[in-house]
Formats: sequence, structure tokens, C-alpha cells
Amino acid sequence: MDISRDKLTALVGEANVVDDPSLLATFSEAGATSGGEAAVVVRPHSTAEVRELVKLARSDKLNLVFLSSSAPRLRGDSVPVGEAVVVDLSGMKEIVRLDRRNKVALIEPGVTFEQLIPEVDAAGLKVLMPLLPKAGKSVLASCLEREPIIIPKYHWDMTDPMLCTELVFGTGDLFRTGSAAGPGSLEQQWAAGGAQKNPMGPAQTDFARVVQGSQGTVAAVTWCSLKLEVKPAIHKIWFVPDEKLERASDFTYRALRPKLGDEWLILSARQLATIIADDPARVDELAEAQAPWTVVYGVSGYEYLPEERVAYQEHDLARHAQAAGVAAVPEVPGCPWKKMERILAAPSPDPYYKTVPKGAFADIFFITTLDRVPSFIQVMEAEAAKAGYPPERIGVYIQPIQQGRNVHLEFTLYYDPADAAKADELFSAASRALSDAGAFFSRPYGPWAELAYARCPDTVAALRKVKKMLDPDNILNRGKLCFTEEVV
Repeated sequence: MDISRDKLTALVGEANVVDDPSLLATFSEAGATSGGEAAVVVRPHSTAEVRELVKLARSDKLNLVFLSSSAPRLRGDSVPVGEAVVVDLSGMKEIVRLDRRNKVALIEPGVTFEQLIPEVDAAGLKVLMPLLPKAGKSVLASCLEREPIIIPKYHWDMTDPMLCTELVFGTGDLFRTGSAAGPGSLEQQWAAGGAQKNPMGPAQTDFARVVQGSQGTVAAVTWCSLKLEVKPAIHKIWFVPDEKLERASDFTYRALRPKLGDEWLILSARQLATIIADDPARVDELAEAQAPWTVVYGVSGYEYLPEERVAYQEHDLARHAQAAGVAAVPEVPGCPWKKMERILAAPSPDPYYKTVPKGAFADIFFITTLDRVPSFIQVMEAEAAKAGYPPERIGVYIQPIQQGRNVHLEFTLYYDPADAAKADELFSAASRALSDAGAFFSRPYGPWAELAYARCPDTVAALRKVKKMLDPDNILNRGKLCFTEEVV
């Protein structure tokens, strides 16, 4: 790949083209993915500059890998295949608009949760966020990657909470999705009362779904609108600890069907202890003090009749808990409800909380239904036993999504960096075994791509046709997913 630094500098300026070897080395490995190398990092600051970069990449046959979150990178979607120009959008960090009435924010890709939360809070609104995103995590990137939010009743569709987007396809064409497509400019739409809230369109198309989860292989996203919710006037957290996952699941089904509660997640003893431990040396002690499974849920009252809203929800939730044979308490060992409220409302402290217990970790996550979770836990524990990894050291996080219709199931393997080879073997073996058992890897990072796409040849054929239309010269994150260079 012939890269002209002069051409890049002419587009974005000398200060925004970086080839420091120590920086470039950080892009070669993330999570279970390693491979290519960054030849240079380019930092555009506008959509116009992004479009010019894409046009240059087409003419010079460059490989562009877009990213917007800060290091450490955890999943591997931004690890290049071969040599690449890394396009860092973290400098595009404007909160373009906050619309209190319509509960919408319009943000650029460099906006992080740390930046957005206080601005949204000051407007009397609330960010719909995943569990403890890492410091420096791009909100837009989180939405694009479909990271599960912790309030399932607001998760109507897999695209939520992302709404409209501005895209630059691999052709260099600018495209806006949903109601942002027009007519008129954004300013004209705002003047007419538009809020870029409807993600469908233009017409009957839904290009946001094509781009979401594509790991930057068909378009760069230069802004998105984001669904927000009203900030609660009253908010309380409850815990439901129990010995049996089946009872916790029964309670979850009963409560989510009528859309009770706000935050709702299920944690194993190890995962709960990792989240709440102020001292990493206490993780084992706290894990032993917890019940094997704990449901964590929030109850909120909003602007109108907040006390009454909380009262009826707590009454109904207590009734469902009794029917399921469980009970809610305001505190678990090491964590009163106020502490958990603070934890769920903010990003992870730095360093990322999963790196604290042992120094390193590996996540295996996929989508399934809540009733199938116990069978997947059995598969995971069997693979851990084969590898000599203590099953009780596996963190399990169960996040209901789409109003409880299914769940994000996540296993976290905590390990000492000196044992990385053994952890990699377990990661690979467990991923294969879980896939064979029916795990749906909807976010197929790194080695999961082969597992996911091998089962769907028709989907692969369709996606390759789409890739050929939207990125005909194969310049966007070349070689990722099912888009190998030979078949484009």
C-alpha cells in the first residue's frame, strides 16, 4: 500500500497525521484479535475531511480503519487486516444538539459517555447506556456496535438507542438516514420542528441497519441522533439474591412482561463482586459472600406523580417476586443500593474494571433467550473444566434486551497475563462449543466471524453484494467479517 504523507497532510493538516511507532503499535492487537499494522494515524475534524479521505483512499487503494474510542481497545474490530491508515474520529466531539422536548441528542463520533452524561443530566434527561462502558468509550461507537443497554423496557429494537445517522460510504457519497434525510438541511428541519428521531427511511429503506454492526466495512458514521429518556425524580435500586438461576429467570420473565422496572440485569457472584469491589484484593472475599445469582433492578418515578409510580411498581414487583419464590432487598454484601445506583449511572473507572482482578480478561458474548441460559452455562463450565480453569472464576452477566424477548449472555474469563496462552485456548474452545450449542454471535469480532458466517452462506452472499455497491474498491476495514479481499 503506497501511502503519501503529503496527500494526507494536505487534507487534514500536519498536526493531524501521526506516525509515532509507539502509537502505531497499539492498533495491532485487541481482545482475541491480532494481525495487521497501522501505517499512519489520521485525525479529521469534519465530515468534509472524512469524505476527502475516502476519495483519496479510492484513488490510491488505501485501507481505511475508522475508530472513535480511546485505548485500550477491547474487541478487535479496529485491528487492521494487513496494512492500514487508521482514521481517528475522536477529535470530532461536538454535542451538536440536545432536544429536551423530543428527548434526542445529536452527537459526533468523538463524544464519550463522560462528556455526554453531565450535559444530558443538566437538561433533565438520561443517557441509555451499557453496563460500565470503559473510560473514553465513544457513545456513537457503542450504539453502532449494538452494545446492550441496561434498561430493557426502552430497548424496542436492536437499533435502539441510535436513531438517524450521517454516513460516508466507501464511494465517497454522503447519505443521511431516517428523518434526517430531508427534506432540507438539519437547521431547516429544526426550524420546522423536526428532531431526527425516526430512524426509518428515506422512504422504505433502512440503511442504518446495514451499517450498524458492520465494523466500519461499508461506511464511516460522522454523526448520529440518540434517543434519551427523562431523568427520574425518584430512583431506587433493589437486589434479588438467590441460589437458583431458574427462580431469578422466572422473576425476570414475570416482571418484564408488563414492563416493570427500569435497569434490569442478572449477575453471577463473581461478576457482581468484580463490579462492586473497591479493592481488587477483596474480589474473592466478596464473591464468596454473595448468592450465586443476583437480579439487580431499578424503579423510577418521573415528573408526574413520582411517588405513586414507584409505589405501584414496587407493589407489583413484590407480588411477582413472591410468585417466583424470591425476595428483594436494598443491600447485598459490600454494596448498599445507593452505591449500585452510582455504579450503573457512570462509565467504568480507569483502569477498566475487568482488568483489575487478575490483570487481563477475555469476554465471550452472544444473544440467546433467557430460558436457554442454563444450558449455555453448562457448556461453558464443561469447557473450563477441560482447560483446568476454575468455573467459579468465570463472571456471568445476563442482560435482558428488547423488553426481555431475549438476552445478551456474557462470560468473562479473568486471568493473569502470564497465562494468556491457556486463556486463549479456552476462549477458542468455548467459543466453538457455544456456537455448536446454538449461540448467536451477532457481533462477530475477530475469530467469531468464521463461526457466525459459516452457518449463513445466503447471508454472506447478500452482504457481499451490498459491500460491492457501497464500498466497490474495498477500502473500508479491508478483510473484516465475511469481506475477504478475494471475494469483493
